Amino acid sequence: MNTDNTTTTKNYDVVVIGGGAAGLATIASLLKRQPSLKIALAEPSDQHYYQPGWTLVGGGVFKQASTVKNMADLIPAAVTWYKSAAASFQPELNQVVLQDNSTLSYRALVVAMGLKLDWSAIPGLADNLGQHGVTSNYAPGLAPYTWQLVQQLQQGTAIFTQPPMPIKCAGAPQKAMYLSCDHWLRHHVLKNINVHFCSAGAAIFGVADYVPALQQYVKKYAINLNLQTNLIALDASSQTAYFRQTQADGSSKDIEKHFDMLHVTPPQVAPDVLRQSLLADNAGWMNVFPDTLQHQQWPNVFALGDCANTPNAKTAAAVRKQAPVVAENLIKLLTNKPMQAVYDGYGSCPLTVERGKIVLAEFLYGGKVEPTFPKWLVDGTKPSALSWFLKEKMLPPLYWYAMLKGHEWLATPSYRDDLPQDRHQKNQLK
Repeated sequence: MNTDNTTTTKNYDVVVIGGGAAGLATIASLLKRQPSLKIALAEPSDQHYYQPGWTLVGGGVFKQASTVKNMADLIPAAVTWYKSAAASFQPELNQVVLQDNSTLSYRALVVAMGLKLDWSAIPGLADNLGQHGVTSNYAPGLAPYTWQLVQQLQQGTAIFTQPPMPIKCAGAPQKAMYLSCDHWLRHHVLKNINVHFCSAGAAIFGVADYVPALQQYVKKYAINLNLQTNLIALDASSQTAYFRQTQADGSSKDIEKHFDMLHVTPPQVAPDVLRQSLLADNAGWMNVFPDTLQHQQWPNVFALGDCANTPNAKTAAAVRKQAPVVAENLIKLLTNKPMQAVYDGYGSCPLTVERGKIVLAEFLYGGKVEPTFPKWLVDGTKPSALSWFLKEKMLPPLYWYAMLKGHEWLATPSYRDDLPQDRHQKNQLK
């Protein structure tokens, strides 16, 4: 890995924006296919987080330290690393300008910059995270506080919130709740704790096949299910949360709830620099074709992960399937060959319903259930100890040593030889 922070324009075959799961996995898949590629990575952070592990940190299963590695140790030696974020995109010039004033020219661009956790969208939240019983497994380093609160709470009210979609890992808000309830049940204090799940959504989970199992745990833990109930503000000093609740007739009313523990999932939006660019759709997300992950207007631009507007679950499992598709199609583009690799919308959400059991939700575009394993081995619609073993023991090393290294176990792309090759011409004529 090289580092470069000079301000002159540099030319690369591929520029990758973002060193999270999506960016590093794509780099690894590209170099696996074509080691000679000249690649630049723009990523300001010194650390890389295994974010799927934070649910288990908040449940007392993992230690926070096991979910963090130095970024420098994960970037391949052949890649030039710019420790800076993107400041502006100039797709008409095939350039990206970084915040350190570096200008990077590219033959192909991969945008994998994730999303923005919009803590400031809820008045009273940002300044009170980590105190007054206010926590979030979504905040780097705060999952241990979640576990501290869970252990300390003996009685009172615990509230878990979920904002409107899209959010990364749509099951994470209730995963935190189930693991907390399981701990309280095992320590015989759940009967003294009033648990509320306040979700802006109209259903507990977006794929109906998995709802019955989750409803059984809602009943087991005596959880108060408050759907279409969105957190809009909080007063941390008085431990009061304010919600806007949508009624059956479409009207809304504001309600308040006292809490002793409040686990907040923040609203999530596209990064500012992306929203303000020519690459964004009307909602601010990267505007790509959902199958090839190629930009709908700029043919040499690709996107994957949380920043893309593809209608799949925003999970690391989705990235694991997307990275090889981007790598295949990008190299085909650079060699003037037709694209054939397609992403089918696969996403996975291992729902930790109790310590030692998981409902393994796996699905494609449109919510079509698509299990990896045969039903006799793992029935994803039912809680499973084997799925827990997969989540706790298998997925972390698969992430660090396979996905981020270009080993595409169970992630080989599908191919279609009938993909239209004139999409961009049609879009530009609109």
